[in-house]
Amino acid sequence: MIVFSGGTGTPKLLLGLKELLAPDELSVVVNTAEDTWISGNLVTPDIDTVLYTLAGIADEEKWWGIKGDSFKTHDFLHSLGIEESLALGDRDRAIHIFRSNLIRRGASLSAAIDALARALCIKQKVVPMTDDPVSTMIKTPSGEMHFQDYWVGQRGTPEVLSLRLKGIENARPSPGFLELLDQEDVVLLGPSNPVTSIGPILALPGVRERLKNKMIVSVSPLVGDRPVSGPAAKFMAACGVPANDEGVRSLLGKVDIFVVDEKSSYQGDCVRMSTLMRTRTESREVAEILLKRIKCV
Repeated sequence: MIVFSGGTGTPKLLLGLKELLAPDELSVVVNTAEDTWISGNLVTPDIDTVLYTLAGIADEEKWWGIKGDSFKTHDFLHSLGIEESLALGDRDRAIHIFRSNLIRRGASLSAAIDALARALCIKQKVVPMTDDPVSTMIKTPSGEMHFQDYWVGQRGTPEVLSLRLKGIENARPSPGFLELLDQEDVVLLGPSNPVTSIGPILALPGVRERLKNKMIVSVSPLVGDRPVSGPAAKFMAACGVPANDEGVRSLLGKVDIFVVDEKSSYQGDCVRMSTLMRTRTESREVAEILLKRIKCV
């Protein structure tokens, strides 16, 4: 199974899936359109959350960074007058340095992520959606800005006029992504933002065409027609679709099994279950029901 992932909702599901599937049965393709350079190092927020989740070191309260991390470097930089757009923990920063040093020596993002996964003793396959630069850009009344500047720097408050994926037309799926598409028959679109997390993966040239002969399972990121967290509602409205499961479904395209929360107002063909994963137990329960459903089809 291939799981398409962003950085919050889908890692919660991965907590359950990794307990129920053998490592060689679970592969993850991760959004890279929110990546950014901070203090000379490449930060890949969605990929890192997936890696930390599979390695068992994720901060499961915030769903970013490493649990129990310190922020001495970030705080000292601040005291020196250096403002960072993201607060990076010390161990988290070590990961960014590890990856960035490899890239500076000529390694691709895929090679750097593979090396990181081995160093963290992760047995599942984790690949970036592309090795090429792609950035989610948000147009607001005050101008266009990178996703991280909007969501972290501006706290997601400005009105969203439109979105675009800078560089997507020249990007290609990573070699590992293409290899997985050749090998796997089931693709799970995880419960991450359909516009800025799952959307960039689907927007890569050739990906939707390659998915036509796959079984596509999607878990909506909405609960009771509302995002659990994040700016999905604003982004969906900017894309001209309603901020509900009808809108999620229209953005994703081909879906064979559409899973929504039991409180959803969605009227189409779907599977209903409680999808609010607040604990590891709930993550496992959702994963278990989902896997049973897939195997029954």
